[in-house]
Amino acid sequence: MRKPLVAGNWKMNGTKAGISGLVARLVADEPSGVEMLVFPPFVFLDQVSRELQDSAIGLGAQNVDWREQGALTGEIEASMLKEVGCSYCLVGHSERRHLFAESDGQVASKFEVCIESDLIPILCIGETLEQRRAGQTMAVVADQVRSVVDIVGLAGIARGIIAYEPVWAIGTGESASPDEAEDVHRNIRQMLKQRDSKTAESVRILYGGSVNRENAAGLFVKENIDGALVGGASLVSEDFLVICKAAAGRMEG
Repeated sequence: MRKPLVAGNWKMNGTKAGISGLVARLVADEPSGVEMLVFPPFVFLDQVSRELQDSAIGLGAQNVDWREQGALTGEIEASMLKEVGCSYCLVGHSERRHLFAESDGQVASKFEVCIESDLIPILCIGETLEQRRAGQTMAVVADQVRSVVDIVGLAGIARGIIAYEPVWAIGTGESASPDEAEDVHRNIRQMLKQRDSKTAESVRILYGGSVNRENAAGLFVKENIDGALVGGASLVSEDFLVICKAAAGRMEG
């Protein structure tokens, strides 16, 4: 059975003191039966790495550059992330795709460099509201997954994680219903199964898009939803822990 995973993407939020307090509360009440990850802003990675030393909570970066060290002002190389204790990295988040014009090719290159650098990439995919209304959801997410598979193959995808995040649900308070989310997750898994059934069954697919303490349990009962990539709710320790414990309950169920 795929172990549930809940990841908190803190985006561009936090202060040294505030993040220290948040991490302390998560470590003090860390539930079993679920893998927990946090993705702080770059400037707090070293601090959080040290504060998580005696914890099983994983650490990841919100972004990475696919090129080697050099004249790339403001960018961060994969080896730098490893050096400060990261084991995971987000790639292709919709805010990177839409606000910073990252292409499918660039996202695939980031996924590839994570694999090569022994980081576990979490590939974010999802459709806009206009694409959803046009009935293009599966075509869009299939293209986003395929662009990575074409670079790293099924073996590479098997070393990462997929996060389905409908763009229209990120930071809006709107969320896909459990049935809507499950339908997309099931179709993503089926698409992978057409290439390799073992990979399809082993890859964890998370749901993201305004996941909160009220809707988490309803999402996690679905067969193909293996956890969540949480935004705003991950900045509130009590809410994030409720979500993590709901995911842990999936194993018990």
